[in-house]
Amino acid sequence: MATAKYIFVTGGVTSSLGKGIISASLGKLLQARGFKVTIQKFDPYVNIDPGTLNPYEHGECYVTDDGAETDLDLGHYERFLNTSTSQANNITTGRIYNNVITKERKGEYLGKTVQIVPHITDEIKRNVYALGESGDYDFVITEIGGCVGDIESLPFIEAVRQVRWDVGPNNFLVIHLTLIPYLKAAKELKTKPTQHSVKQLLEAGIQPDILVCRSEHRLPMDIRKKLALFCNVHINSVIEALDADTIYDVPLLMKKEKLDERVLAKLRIPNKSEPELDQWKDFLGKLKNPSEEVRIGLVGKYVELPDAYKSIAEAFIHAGAVNECKVNIKWISSETITKENVNSILGKMDGILVAPGFGERGVEGKIEAVRFVRENNIPFFGICLGMQCAVIEFARNVLGLKKASSTELNEKTPDPVIDLMEEQKKITDKGGTMRLGAYPCELQKGSKSSAAYGKTKISERHRHRYEFNNKYLKKMEAAGLKATGINPGTGLVEVVELEDHPWFVGTQFHPELKSTVLNPHPLFVKFVRATNAYKKSKNKN
Repeated sequence: MATAKYIFVTGGVTSSLGKGIISASLGKLLQARGFKVTIQKFDPYVNIDPGTLNPYEHGECYVTDDGAETDLDLGHYERFLNTSTSQANNITTGRIYNNVITKERKGEYLGKTVQIVPHITDEIKRNVYALGESGDYDFVITEIGGCVGDIESLPFIEAVRQVRWDVGPNNFLVIHLTLIPYLKAAKELKTKPTQHSVKQLLEAGIQPDILVCRSEHRLPMDIRKKLALFCNVHINSVIEALDADTIYDVPLLMKKEKLDERVLAKLRIPNKSEPELDQWKDFLGKLKNPSEEVRIGLVGKYVELPDAYKSIAEAFIHAGAVNECKVNIKWISSETITKENVNSILGKMDGILVAPGFGERGVEGKIEAVRFVRENNIPFFGICLGMQCAVIEFARNVLGLKKASSTELNEKTPDPVIDLMEEQKKITDKGGTMRLGAYPCELQKGSKSSAAYGKTKISERHRHRYEFNNKYLKKMEAAGLKATGINPGTGLVEVVELEDHPWFVGTQFHPELKSTVLNPHPLFVKFVRATNAYKKSKNKN
């Protein structure tokens, strides 16, 4: 007897259709009906996790409380459901094979020939059932990355087929997300790509229960009937998913299309009650009807692909809604900033966020941006490397340590104000070896950060190897750059703030990873408020 209901979300025709958003939206609707829901992502690539992937390849690497480096879709799950995910919520082909090969080396298969079926598929299923059999959830939603028909996805699709026989049809459901393209020349919507992707699923032994059809145009009844007929689904299970103004509209659009009702009917679960979505609607109302507007420059080196900073962009949406203020992000490549042009690039901004990153490319531009906002009293927020750039800039231009740097950027710097963490010095492997996950931090009473949080003891997520060098702490503080957040166990400087500045805060941790629709991150909320106040005072003058 299954302890949870298992829902699988597959995709066809093309990638990037929004399986993660559909999964998160369905999860939100079920949660709003009083059910306990979790969502996991199966990624077909052979990397153990996305930690070593270039952000241009894969977008941002999202970090969980327990230190897992995961796919950015887990960020959507957390932002929608307002609950934490973990290592168990993101599984890659690499992790599956690594686990199976490790067991084989230990002799756990008793001399058997290790094969895709049953050993790889069993390992995939073990990861599905680990969440379902915990007793913590009524529903486990599993998103299968990539497209049906991809070579990489085949073992996952086969494992999904087997799950149905393990748990029985009343505990199992497949939602297939697909594209209905519109041909301008023919002036018509085309169903053939969807028919073909469903046919590929059927060849793998899986009949989808619900079709969610992405389209730029409404699906007329004759198209729905055609899809139902050729794809073996009930006409009520052909769900229209039109392009939305914001991803946060999607749960309400899916409710209108009765996606959650179809899921409950298929799984023979009595309708508990209507989803409780008042807070969600309140958030959307504020998001769509701002009374203020600010321009914030995001200075980073992966700005050509905004997904590289996905959580930061979403945190600004949450914080903007709370302040009833539209945040217009201007994506600024740090490589373009020099002393000569910094005023023309940043001068019109109401605030500057210097983004996280790794390596020396673009760092001098970030440091120049920090100098400009510090000297001109423009609100500043630095995250991870952004905070480290603030420390380097202060050391060079206020303390007069002209060659101050981070040993990440210059191993021979005479003033390593940012240095490699002691426990990192003997590590050679790149994957999963940084300081990862949630750690405690104690904030100084009376600081801007403690005022934002409304408390002095917090816990935030990290992803870094280098840290503030405490040998320079007294000098920095004497000159006005205060360490207002400290890790109680290690003494690691987590937050720096500049005295006599409207808002100058740098954090070694990543606050954006904890911002959700229902709990916007306090530092982002206060930063947006500071940028709005700066804009008003600038206009007055």
